[in-house]
Amino acid sequence: MKPSSPCINICRIDPASRLCTGCLRSIDEITRWGRMTEAERRAIMAQLPQRQVAD
Repeated sequence: MKPSSPCINICRIDPASRLCTGCLRSIDEITRWGRMTEAERRAIMAQLPQRQVAD
């Protein structure tokens, strides 16, 4: 089973927010994603809508 991911293949880091403009994850989150548990991934994914509003 493929792990959940918010990636939409638009990989650009915004210098102000330090978040990817495509998936809204931080570089640290993107780097650790493959080693995270599904619960950790889902917790981050639950935060993404607020990150978009804050932008």
